[in-house]
Amino acid sequence: MNVTLNQLEVLLRVSRTGSITRAAEEMNLTQPAVSIQLRNLQRQFDMPVTEVVNRRLYLTDFGRELARAAERILDEVQAIERRTLDLKGKMTGRLRISSVSTGKYVIPYFLADFLRLHEGVELELEVSKKSAVMDDLAGNRVDFSLVSVLPDALHLKRIELMPNILYLVGRAGAPLPAETLDARGIGELPLIYREAGSATRTAMERFIERRRIRVRKRMELTSNEAVKQAVVAGLGYSIMPLIGLGNELAAGHLRIIPVKGLPLRTHWNLVWLADKRHSPVGEALKDHLRMAKQDIIRQHFGWCEPHWTGRYAAADRPAGGRH
Repeated sequence: MNVTLNQLEVLLRVSRTGSITRAAEEMNLTQPAVSIQLRNLQRQFDMPVTEVVNRRLYLTDFGRELARAAERILDEVQAIERRTLDLKGKMTGRLRISSVSTGKYVIPYFLADFLRLHEGVELELEVSKKSAVMDDLAGNRVDFSLVSVLPDALHLKRIELMPNILYLVGRAGAPLPAETLDARGIGELPLIYREAGSATRTAMERFIERRRIRVRKRMELTSNEAVKQAVVAGLGYSIMPLIGLGNELAAGHLRIIPVKGLPLRTHWNLVWLADKRHSPVGEALKDHLRMAKQDIIRQHFGWCEPHWTGRYAAADRPAGGRH
């Protein structure tokens, strides 16, 4: 038998994701490369490791047993690697972090310096929809999560990172009925919504419902990027987080539209379960963020600060949640 660590890693990823395609994405490999590793692993056993039922890939009973063994072996290998780095005086360990989709504009900048300082720290970052992030957090499958609205159902601790400000935006040059809109004037515009369940969608709906705005025309898209491109293309208007609009505002493709009652204001928070016992790496990250967050904001998000305190700063905090 000549099973390699790469083959075991492929098997474990396929076991967790249930898909060769998703396993390849997580490992930054091509789908054929993952399939080849899986076939090479299979050749070393007389019993089937996987099976295809209704065109879906499943692990057999033997395959699941082998995946459990692979997890133990890979954990031991990582423990040896961490111990080696420990003996060299370097911090080691793994961070598992989940983030809501708009958080992809935020979280990398708050992690970059920490990871450069501690080369032995491994990062698993999952960017997903809000419901999946909450499930991972509640299930203790991650060390931290990045959210903009805190759920009431979970007892959490947090580090408040930076403001999250939402404005009405439209394509630059698009005609408007007035220079500054009354909140009800939004209903006359074609509006583009995020998918149900997203924090951006919830904030937008609460703003509209609380002012009893009757929406004339609406469109729904499944990601912040899709909404942004639709607005740039002139398909409509949307209430969107400022953090994802920097390039388009600077290039003159989008503009912020003054509206009475806007912007909406929340905060980006790194959260964790209140009774979570973090590893030394997790504790070190918390210490780093508490000390460095203002420098990170000035270095990477200075362009946002005029909008936090400038002429568009009349705030209307969305109802619900804790901020």
